[in-house]
Amino acid sequence: MPEAAPFAKGAQEHVLLPAMANRHGLIAGATGTGKTVTLRVIAERFSAQGVPVFLADIKGDVSGIGLPGVPNPKIDQRVKDLGIEPVAFAGCPVEFWDVFGEQGHPVRATVSDLGPLLMGRLLGLNEVQGGVLSLVFKIADDQGLLLLDLKDLRSMLSFVADNASQFQTNYGNVSAASVGAIQRGLLALEQQGGDKLFGEPALDLDDLMQTGPGGKGVINVLAADKLVQSPNLYATFLLWLMSELFERLPEVGDPEKPKIAFFFDEAHLLFNDAPKFLQDKIEQVVRLIRSKGVGIYFVTQNPLDVPETVLGQLGNRVQHALRAFTPRDQKAVKTAAETFRANPKLNTAEVITQLGVGEALVSLLDAKGTPSLVDRALIYPPASRLEPLTPAEREAAIKGSAIYGHYEKAIDRESAFELLKARNAPAGPAETPPPSAGATPEKPSEFEKMITSVGTSVLRAAGSQMGRTLVRGILGSIFGAAVGKTSARRRSRRY
Repeated sequence: MPEAAPFAKGAQEHVLLPAMANRHGLIAGATGTGKTVTLRVIAERFSAQGVPVFLADIKGDVSGIGLPGVPNPKIDQRVKDLGIEPVAFAGCPVEFWDVFGEQGHPVRATVSDLGPLLMGRLLGLNEVQGGVLSLVFKIADDQGLLLLDLKDLRSMLSFVADNASQFQTNYGNVSAASVGAIQRGLLALEQQGGDKLFGEPALDLDDLMQTGPGGKGVINVLAADKLVQSPNLYATFLLWLMSELFERLPEVGDPEKPKIAFFFDEAHLLFNDAPKFLQDKIEQVVRLIRSKGVGIYFVTQNPLDVPETVLGQLGNRVQHALRAFTPRDQKAVKTAAETFRANPKLNTAEVITQLGVGEALVSLLDAKGTPSLVDRALIYPPASRLEPLTPAEREAAIKGSAIYGHYEKAIDRESAFELLKARNAPAGPAETPPPSAGATPEKPSEFEKMITSVGTSVLRAAGSQMGRTLVRGILGSIFGAAVGKTSARRRSRRY
């Protein structure tokens, strides 16, 4: 494994040790202070170590990370200020992803993957409405009806509402008003383009954890400039990815390097308006996922954007400048200063407001897991191209990918929508063989037809590599399913 390289330099050089990288981290600072460049440089360091990376390109300015950079006066000045050798320009292996399928491989999940908890958050449901949605998922599971896309969920909602009296004894009351609210939420989601997230082929997490030429980790760039305009969709999608990583990966303890580094840009969107039970589950995932070899890095303007229970788990910290114009800003400065290991040579709270662009307070974990003294440091310049890719360059990168063609065409297999539609369809004439002498033809009941159809669907799902278990994990759970239940979905490799 290549030797870890520094990404910042102050009184000393600062190296993010691979063995400590799954202890999570924070990159914070006001707009325009250099957070994106810091994210890029750290991602390059991970890639060089053979660690795959997932990050969201919020402003559309990270796509150049796949190509070598070129000299420019700002980089030359930073090299001079740092007193280091000239930058060895190089790109990283990159995969581009896009929920809308416009600037990368389409990335999808099934409705069943998300589960009622995350779907409820995505649709903005209250507690009562969320309870009804959980009942709908439970009924679908009990009847073996697969929820793959939004039309499946719509059909299931209508089916449950139409038969509410039959389900009341075993599942509880199904309010027509709540079903209506959920249906309206689905309509609003479709108008935002959110329906493109749901369907198959669903994302195979193995495709996010690849290495490229020379053993470099692949950097997965999610085009998020359009996605972030729907903050709830953006946040829910990232939370689902995090929960899937937790659910899917086995325990590895403290590995020599992470299996993947996951960057949450605009981290405040993950916690805005999230009910406490969801925040508690997020905190639980962050606490436990390090033992699965996943490093989580929150990128945000203000450290107060991250709940204290999560903030306390972020061992590697890079704090860019904060502005203290309001009481909240002043509180943020104080909070940020107090979370660092004090350096007697540095007035941390004072320095935070004085940092220049590309300058930061840095504290990383050493080999024993102890935070280093906070240090005022300059961030190294990136080795990749600062300018975004042109549309032609991006298209060439997408089509040149080893996975191109797998996700580009949506698949619509038999699921709840088709089964329920077939059940409600009027019976048509059918050719049947003549009965044997003396035999009385038996006509299957509607119930038997339904059971046969459901059984066929379930068997098809179970027998297919693209089948999805009906048991959900920590953030996709129904009624608090146990932590650690793993997905049965496995797909064949394409490499």
